[in-house]
Order: sequence, then C-alpha cells, then structure tokens
Amino acid sequence: MTRQPAHRRIIHVDMDAFYASVEQRDDPALRGRPLAVGGVGRRGVVAAASYEARRFGVRSAMPSVTAQRKCPDLLFVPPRFDVYRAVSAQVHDIFSRFTPLIQPLSLDEAYLDVTHPLLPYPSATAIAQAIRDLIREETGLTASAGVSYNKFLAKLASDYRKPDGQFVITPRMGADFVAALPVEEFHGIGPATAARMHALGIRTGLDLRRQPLSRLLRHFGKAADFYYGIARGIDERPVEVNRPRRSVGAEKTFEADIHDWPAARDIVGDLSARVWDRCTTRGLTGVTVTIKVKYNDFRQIVRGRTAVEPVRDTTDLADRAQALLAPCFPPPRGIRLLGITVSGLRARDTQPAPRQLALFG
Repeated sequence: MTRQPAHRRIIHVDMDAFYASVEQRDDPALRGRPLAVGGVGRRGVVAAASYEARRFGVRSAMPSVTAQRKCPDLLFVPPRFDVYRAVSAQVHDIFSRFTPLIQPLSLDEAYLDVTHPLLPYPSATAIAQAIRDLIREETGLTASAGVSYNKFLAKLASDYRKPDGQFVITPRMGADFVAALPVEEFHGIGPATAARMHALGIRTGLDLRRQPLSRLLRHFGKAADFYYGIARGIDERPVEVNRPRRSVGAEKTFEADIHDWPAARDIVGDLSARVWDRCTTRGLTGVTVTIKVKYNDFRQIVRGRTAVEPVRDTTDLADRAQALLAPCFPPPRGIRLLGITVSGLRARDTQPAPRQLALFG
C-alpha cells in the first residue's frame, strides 16, 4: 500500500512584474529604467509597473497621470497581450512537466499541487527551485515561489522573498506565521473587510484567531469559516484544475466624460458585442447581467439583474444592459468608465443545472 503524505505540498508561482519584465526583456533600452505598461494621457491606467517604477510608488491600476507625478522619468509602453499570452503558455508548459494539478489564477500566477509529482524530486522546495530555474532558462524571466501545505500559505510565502526568490512555510510554522501578520496582508481579505475587522479590534492574525466562530459568523456571514480556518493556518481548498469561469465581461474608459444617453447607449452596444463575442467563443451564455458605472470622481455604482432565461444574443444583452443603465441618466456627474458583465454562466442551448451550495462564494 502506498503511504499518503501527512500534508499536501502546494506551490504558488508568481512571475515578477510580468508585463513590464517581458517588455524589458524584449527591449534592452528599457532595462533598469522605471517602466509602466499601459495607456498614457488623462484617462490612461497603469496595467503593470517595473520594480524600478515601484520604488517611486507606482502601482498597477493607478491612473497614469498619478504615476507620472510620482515618477517624472516614467516610461510608458502599450500592452502586448498576445506576447504575454504566448509567454504564459511557455510557463504553463513548464508547470505541466511536474504535475497535472495546476490552477491558473491569471497569465502570471498559478497554484500547483505537487503532493504526487510526475518527476522524482526530494521535496516541494526542490520542485519550486527547478521550475524557477527552467522559467529563467526558457523565457529569460524570473519568478517567485511560495511552498506550503495549503493554498493560503503558499500565496503568502510567494510574496515573502520577491522578486526572484522563494520561501517555505512548513506545517510547524503555519499558525505562528499567520499570527504575526496584519489582516490586510491576508490574501482574500480586501481593504473593505480589513477596515471592518479593524473596527472590531481585529488587526492581526492572532486577533482573528481569538475570535469565536459565532462572532465571525455574525459579522462576516459565509466567509466566517474561511477566516476562522486561515487564522489557524488551515485552508482545505483544493487546487482546482480547469476551474470553471464565473463571468465574462468588458469595460471601456473614455478620453472624455460621457454625459448624454445617446452616447452611452452606443457604447453599451459596442460593449455588448464584445462580451457576447467572448461568450460565443467559449460556447457560454448567462442569466445575470451586471453594469458598472464609474464617475469622474472615481466613485462607482454596480447594478445587476438575474432573469429566468439566459441571454440569447448581442441585441438581448444590450437591451438588458440598457435597462440597467437608463435609471442612471441624467448622471449626477461625468461618466469616465462603463462595463458590462455576464455571469450565472452555462453552456449555450442547455437547461440550467440544479443549483448546488458552495462552501465559499
């Protein structure tokens, strides 16, 4: 009988400043210089920043004008998503040499379960090092890795020695490592939830561990079980291979604010066509349509509606999105971004599957 390991062996691999590093790799003139990938101009947004730019406080999702104020010598290059996807495919090919259990999170990061690796390595730490070495050799890029016995801790560990490093959190270390961290550094706890925790006197992992489950349930609902577990270094979530897509969407940021309904209606038509084309490519439709409206003061609203029948085509999607957007007009201030998302996904021309309860929403 094969002996089962006492703990899973999980690796989180995260490419270092991925988009910016690809650009610096391909253009030697950009190396060692503060670089942002993204759009220039009043409405431009930073998609990625090199480590040289991050020293000045430049971050992804930052308005380009803010980034330029922080770093006057900042260079901008437009994104080349076709190149990034090709490099990502190379990296994922490397992953597949070690395990079939791969959960991509984006083009530049993934979880790997190497509890039963395809190649005979002495430890998950050795596998992580081998993967990083191959990434450097075959792509000319660097990656950081976190190694632990669950996904939550592996993700924390990969941030610990960035860039171009790796860190291991063993079962003996897990609970104590979490106890010392501020809750805002926990993957899965965003700024709004961290602020709510602070208001309850929960500032560190140790504070979180001291909370009764009943109190967490009262304040955080279905997420309480997850928070209760991770405060103790426990996370039973599996590495999900071929994790089903939850939504399909598109959005557009405008060079000039939108104020009138005809212009907004035309944009909704264009976005609906883009979203439906993506749905068609994947053989999907959905029952929930959501719109996002971001104003010129960066405040935003999100409105959604779920129907019995799934979206049929581009026209149907546009009609549903326009019905959600119409009450927002006339807008209280200029609109700088509109977005449309389809969720509640299912294969086209199929009946809805029976609803199942999920442990985590």
